[in-house]
Amino acid sequence: MRIPGPEPRPDGGVGAVAAAGGLHTYQLRLHAEYGPVVRFQLPGAETAVSVADPVLLEATAHIDKRPERLFAFLAPLCEAGNLQVLPAEEHTPWRRVLLSVLAGRPSHERHFERFTALAAGLADHWGEQAGHGPVALQKDLTALSLRMICAYALEGEAADPEGVVTAFEAVLTEYLGQLYQVPVPGTEEERTERAARALAYLRATVDRVVAAHHSGGRADRSDLIGALVEAGERPARIRDTVMVTLLAAHHTTGVAVSWTLHLLGRHPEAAERVAAELDRVLGDRAVPEYADLRHLTYLDMVLKEAMRLYPPGPYGARETTEPLVLGDYELPAGTTVFYPFWAVHMNPDHWPEPEKFVPERFTPQEVAGRPRLAYIPFGIGPRSCEGAQLAMVEAELVLAVLLKRFRFRPAPGHRVTPVERFVLWARDDIHMLLTPRDTAPRA
Repeated sequence: MRIPGPEPRPDGGVGAVAAAGGLHTYQLRLHAEYGPVVRFQLPGAETAVSVADPVLLEATAHIDKRPERLFAFLAPLCEAGNLQVLPAEEHTPWRRVLLSVLAGRPSHERHFERFTALAAGLADHWGEQAGHGPVALQKDLTALSLRMICAYALEGEAADPEGVVTAFEAVLTEYLGQLYQVPVPGTEEERTERAARALAYLRATVDRVVAAHHSGGRADRSDLIGALVEAGERPARIRDTVMVTLLAAHHTTGVAVSWTLHLLGRHPEAAERVAAELDRVLGDRAVPEYADLRHLTYLDMVLKEAMRLYPPGPYGARETTEPLVLGDYELPAGTTVFYPFWAVHMNPDHWPEPEKFVPERFTPQEVAGRPRLAYIPFGIGPRSCEGAQLAMVEAELVLAVLLKRFRFRPAPGHRVTPVERFVLWARDDIHMLLTPRDTAPRA
């Protein structure tokens, strides 16, 4: 049976994506018009099959190959082969090492105090701004999440942490600016040279941390670089891993927290419930301890519902290595299978009134009644995000610190428009007014 979808266009689908306002919104339109399985032109992959049905997605969950052309833009960040498209025999042991650290409680606890200090620092900064106009959530929160992951990945041993942040932002500006055709200051030669210098600085910083592990004879399994050294990874692969970890964690955590605060600002009753939970669990303490997070059950539901409505990474892709039966359809080997996370999360068959913000969708009873892959903010299968658990710890910590201290409300007249910039971004940031909770009248 032929998979439904729009007629092919001479431009390879670029015009259709642009007309829809981006690939993320194009996917929503395609699935609304053609159903849960859609054939469409994907720039960089010619033709792809997009699947928005969580039950059908199960048939693809084992695939361990990404389409190389779609991830080629990340190749300049890697020296030992693009980590996003490593063959399975290399990817599997590398992933195992990452999961042993990023998904492990010892690693989270070890870095929690430093994360807390950084989050409290942002709260102090915002406290000074309170009453002086709106704050730009994405700008400040992505900067915070980059500082957090730099402290995590480099073990706090970078001699100049602010220099690391500045260098990584220079790399991102150049490579993501090319990908999304965003204007970047300077000539092409100047931009290329600036990005190359920043990349060299970052790699040299990682090398110094690796050298410290060797000279000190330490390789802690709760330490990312230490675990990679102990596993016998070569220096280039360690540098690549740190770069990709910085890239992924910098964007996803910051935007997840931003969208959560955006939604709470528009749903004050939910914000009050979060505040009451924080007061009950933390008492007079301004910041949580690691053990407190498991008691912040409503905050956890709020964050998950925010990531359903605004998944930080709006989609993923795999490539079949053998023929695959997908419901009534058969896909040949070499097919690009597209995962439209946002469309999956908005599927009305599994999410009644999907546009509504309803944190109670994530009670244990509600979760048990849905297909496993109805909620996939971190992807699925052997190429899903290794840092998912770390990201949740970071995001819940930051939200706890900020919501214990402030109430947030939308800045009047500011329109928030989701756009796709590697992650689900807000075009003109998310501007919000904040008021200290100890002086704010209750709604």
